[in-house]
Amino acid sequence: MHGGRDVANDASTVFDLVILGGGSGGYAAALRAAQLGLDVALIEKDKLGGTCLHRGCIPTKALLHAGEVADQSRESAEFGVKTSFEGIDMAGVHKYKDGVISGLYKGLQGLVASRKVTYVEGSGYLSSPTSVEVNGQRYEGRHILLATGSVPKTLPGLTIDNDRVISSDDALVMDRVPKSAIILGGGVIGVEFASAWKSFGADVTVIEGLKHLVPVEDENSSKLLERAFRKRGIKFNLGTFFDRAEYTDDGVKVTLADGKEYEAEVLLVAIGRGPVSQNLGYEEAGVAMDRGFVTVDEYCRTSVPTISAVGDLIPTLQLAHVGFAEGIMVAERLAGLNPVPVDYAGVPRVTYCNPEVASVGLTEEQAKERYGADKVVTLKYNLAGNGKSKILKTSGEVKLVQVRDGAVVGVHMVGDRMGEQVAEAQLIYNWEALPAEVAQLIHAHPTQTEALGEAHLALAGKPLHSHD
Repeated sequence: MHGGRDVANDASTVFDLVILGGGSGGYAAALRAAQLGLDVALIEKDKLGGTCLHRGCIPTKALLHAGEVADQSRESAEFGVKTSFEGIDMAGVHKYKDGVISGLYKGLQGLVASRKVTYVEGSGYLSSPTSVEVNGQRYEGRHILLATGSVPKTLPGLTIDNDRVISSDDALVMDRVPKSAIILGGGVIGVEFASAWKSFGADVTVIEGLKHLVPVEDENSSKLLERAFRKRGIKFNLGTFFDRAEYTDDGVKVTLADGKEYEAEVLLVAIGRGPVSQNLGYEEAGVAMDRGFVTVDEYCRTSVPTISAVGDLIPTLQLAHVGFAEGIMVAERLAGLNPVPVDYAGVPRVTYCNPEVASVGLTEEQAKERYGADKVVTLKYNLAGNGKSKILKTSGEVKLVQVRDGAVVGVHMVGDRMGEQVAEAQLIYNWEALPAEVAQLIHAHPTQTEALGEAHLALAGKPLHSHD
């Protein structure tokens, strides 16, 4: 136990909130609930911070940044700087990555202790609608929050052996750069590892059963990423599903449904993440489930009045910042405030490959389905007209989706550092801004943020550094 109360010596204690899972959604709820005066117990079987901090967002972005440094070393002559690239020291990369994680982990532990949250280490089990059992000790709560997260998924008949057939967890701790890799799945996880490994010098092939990479993004963004990957030498096969994998003398052979075969040293299974919900007492307590996910309403309430659920455990966007928002909303609801439900379309989404893909709001296709094809206007601003993009030697586009004579309902961006521009994009979407309202704002020159301003200038009918 860290902070909070000595529950072992006070068995009659009933907490206001008992949280099962200390990842993004769970710890955000704990911090906000404690801030609002609730008595909170937070239970975690592994490490505080969960997947995002230890096996997801933070370590993958550290690897991607190391890859970016490697690429800059190779390409420095283009900028008139003489350097030599001697190779990748994976021990050094892991030291850097783990240092980032360690600093954030210590800071998070300090935060939880400072808020007087009772932190419990151990595997928890939902023993009733108002209690969680850990290590033989029962923690009673007026309300229970389930936040047990997710784990990498695989396919029937495809066994992850943690050696030749690996998950993203394995890929984050590999002590070498694979000479060649097949990545099964062209979503966020797949393209991020493809990007990092290519930067490290691996020969990479992505297999995606749907017709585009990052298939949930606007089709224009997918096509721009595919073009950039071709230029980088990242190979991919789209529109045909996986059939089987088998070992070879020195690696793995993958066969697709159409008979095509690919061979590599390792196969990374990156087809997404599934909820951690089995054998935890959820169904026995009456919690409604669907395909392993806990079903909730817009306020993250389950079918049991005393139980809520957040994060990757529920069928919403599997993003750490969505978990933060859901956890905060639950804490505020339980504290008697009146929080607004999360607008999932208004959540910023970023894929941190090179180039970055960032978006918020509706895709063009979604907007046409919602408003009608004749009511939707789109505009593309090519980064070729942006001074900072020229300096960075990046290419890409900003695409806006607008309801005719109305608000911008979608912003889709591809290019270097676009993840840093999505904050303004989410304000544009969530405040239902008109193109003319954004156009009158002055963006610093030369910056990547200017691209958003220029796109809105053009959509408002007064383009500056772009053609009519």
